[in-house]
Amino acid sequence: MLLFASASVLQPLAAQGDIDEPQFAGEGYLVLSGAQAVKLEKSIPQFQTKAGAGVYLAGIGKVHTKLTIPGCCSAIRTAAGPVTLIVKAVDNVSDPMSIVSVFRMEQKKKQRKAELSSANAFKGNSSNNLQYIMFEAEKYGESSYLLFIDNLPAGEYGVIVSNPNALDERATIVSTFGVD
Repeated sequence: MLLFASASVLQPLAAQGDIDEPQFAGEGYLVLSGAQAVKLEKSIPQFQTKAGAGVYLAGIGKVHTKLTIPGCCSAIRTAAGPVTLIVKAVDNVSDPMSIVSVFRMEQKKKQRKAELSSANAFKGNSSNNLQYIMFEAEKYGESSYLLFIDNLPAGEYGVIVSNPNALDERATIVSTFGVD
């Protein structure tokens, strides 16, 4: 099921037949067959906001905000089809759909991108353009969630786990994986 990963990443994370929770809130694992998992890559994204010339000249047009991660693709790979992830949150009492975002990224030669939002400067409306992936979830351990995603097609994906209890100045961390 795993297609690419270094030998150090392939070490089993199992303890007595069960996979341990990730060590830190925001981290995630890709679950492999058996009681093994691979830690997802973590990146701190760059955020880019671009506006068309019309916005500057006449106040008409759109402004786009994108999240960008360096590198064409994640080294953590799996086959297309059902995917299981374990993600750690601050706790697991919140609805995971409200704090965990799994989304598809556009793959380029040197980077991966996801459009977060666009706003029309003339009409005054905005939209959330992130390509969210729906999942089923259940509690896992003390503060994690087990995510089940059906029929995930080939592409590059990101996972963000937010803390619903705090507004702070932490950096956004995106855990990434790819599907072949």
